[in-house]
Amino acid sequence: MNTDAAPGWLPSYLVPFFVLSYPVPPPENPDSFPNSKYYTNGPLDACIIITAIAVMAVLRDFTRLFIMEPFARWKLTQDLKKTRAAARANGKANGNGYANGNGNGHASHANGLVISKQEARKMQRSVIRFAEQGWSVVYYTAQWFFGVYIHRNVPTHMLDPINVWHGYPHTPLAGPIKFYYLLQNAFYMHQVLIINAEARRKDHWQMMTHHVITVVLMVSSYCYDFTRIGCLIMVLMDLCDIFLPMAKMQRYLGYSTACDVTFVMFLVSWFVTRHVLFVFAIKATWDSWYVVPRVWDPSRGYYMTKEFFWGFLTMLVTLQIIQLIWFWMVCRVAYRVVTGQGAEDTRSDDEDDNESDAKKND
Repeated sequence: MNTDAAPGWLPSYLVPFFVLSYPVPPPENPDSFPNSKYYTNGPLDACIIITAIAVMAVLRDFTRLFIMEPFARWKLTQDLKKTRAAARANGKANGNGYANGNGNGHASHANGLVISKQEARKMQRSVIRFAEQGWSVVYYTAQWFFGVYIHRNVPTHMLDPINVWHGYPHTPLAGPIKFYYLLQNAFYMHQVLIINAEARRKDHWQMMTHHVITVVLMVSSYCYDFTRIGCLIMVLMDLCDIFLPMAKMQRYLGYSTACDVTFVMFLVSWFVTRHVLFVFAIKATWDSWYVVPRVWDPSRGYYMTKEFFWGFLTMLVTLQIIQLIWFWMVCRVAYRVVTGQGAEDTRSDDEDDNESDAKKND
């Protein structure tokens, strides 16, 4: 327990929830973060993960309810006003009357604008989806820059990642690396909770499988000191996750061209990071068989036994297979962009058929 770094008024039993645990003296010649504090890992690290999950839940709801939803509702209302005004002007120019309403009844008034039930339902759906994707853009952008900062301060290279295994085990951990790892663990555990709490999407089980494998990989790599390869993989994965929700946000606001451009950026970044650079990382893990001694000695941080090697490599390959399936789905969307049909992600944007049936019966 790191009581020295905690404020004096904080009860000792709450210290692990707010301060990194297990501080140790820094190594004599650290190859990363020479001015940082250093830590080992242990069970109390779960306390920081719990705190991070709670903070993320609050930040997600605050961002969604007080920033993203009000902005999207305002923007869509303004667009609807402009559409109505243009239609009215066009009707007058042609000598036609302009009927206000479409026979479905009126659901509400938005800033003096009367909107039908169908329009209100469509707008609310877009507002909610826009807000959900907005949090993803905020998180992945911040975490990707954090990951780049980590990557620039450790002696690893994306194009030749075998050096992530040189000098194994990389213990103790610099404070920024430990905090980065625990934040990423917290985020994906939070995602598991979210996808089971919200309405199920078409790819619920693929997403669930992906998140579970990701959590297992992150927890195991953290506990067994595979942190250099873990940091590299996480910064690779986060980049394209910025562009897809950004493209969806643009689509919900009606910016079709911007959506298509951003989707192409997503497609390119996905292929480069997840099917080129990530394959390099898998190859480096395969080559670690010849670099890392297969020794079980927890007192010195050695956990690379034959069983752990094959288990870790198998999960990486499984993750790549899932991403290849998703990439095939993404390519279908790319085909629609090329043929002028516009980008619409088929992976997870729509809920299950139960919700669709409910809407039909509404």
